[in-house]
Amino acid sequence: MEFITAKTIISGYSENNSWFGNNYNMNIYKGCSHGCIYCDSRSECYRVDNFDNVRAKENALALIERELKSKRKKGVVGTGAMSDPYNPFEKEYKLTRGALELINRFGFGVSIATKSDLIIRDIDIIKEISKHSPVLIKITVTAADDTLCKTIEPHVAPSSQRFEAIRELSREGIFTGVLMMPILPFIEDTDDNIKSIIELAQKSGAKFIFPALGVTLRQNQRDWYYKKLDELFPKVKEKYIKNYGNSYECRSLEAKKLWNLFQNRCNEYGILYKMNDIIMEYKKSYQTAQISLF
Repeated sequence: MEFITAKTIISGYSENNSWFGNNYNMNIYKGCSHGCIYCDSRSECYRVDNFDNVRAKENALALIERELKSKRKKGVVGTGAMSDPYNPFEKEYKLTRGALELINRFGFGVSIATKSDLIIRDIDIIKEISKHSPVLIKITVTAADDTLCKTIEPHVAPSSQRFEAIRELSREGIFTGVLMMPILPFIEDTDDNIKSIIELAQKSGAKFIFPALGVTLRQNQRDWYYKKLDELFPKVKEKYIKNYGNSYECRSLEAKKLWNLFQNRCNEYGILYKMNDIIMEYKKSYQTAQISLF
């Protein structure tokens, strides 16, 4: 892994961010080695060359310390939007763990998105953060079956290990759930896959599932995805071309039926699935505590 220069790592403050209520965004790593066939971060608009090579930002922890110290407003620091904070190199370099320690020290909250079960290594520091600030853990699961999962997301923990990570995090009282996105049309958009993900999430103690019943495709990301479809799922690419053309949003043709199934099952199990409800729930006790101070 190489190190690259960076002037900043944490974004400016956002008051009412509709994406899980994050107030700041943080990307310590650039690029990703998970090899997911659908990854949007490959898109040209993000300007990440040699995307499969993971790079870390030089002096990352010193930069994060300086930036957190200078922030006038506390809030939730989101990570995992552009590159997974728990890539294989994190096991050795522990930059994400170091960042979490700084987030804890300076009194911020954290929202983490990952496909890796390495996150359970940091349960201790995540619990410390949750004592004073909101914590939200989002584990991506798009296929309940490990074999299908390893085909679509070849270099990352299979779904069964991710559900085990959800179980361990939930057992420790950490607000954890599933990012069920993307659900790939003609591959994952089946009743069995959706039902199985919901049932496994419920058994693992997940508090929420946030879905996207389709996939977005743009620029060179589409070329990469179609190349992988030809390799792994012959004749499926032709279905995309026929049904979606060059559309950015490729919504499952089964979306309406699957949404009804999804909604009914989540309601039955008491699992949250609306963005506003998820944000309200994971921030609720923290906001109540703040109000009580006044």
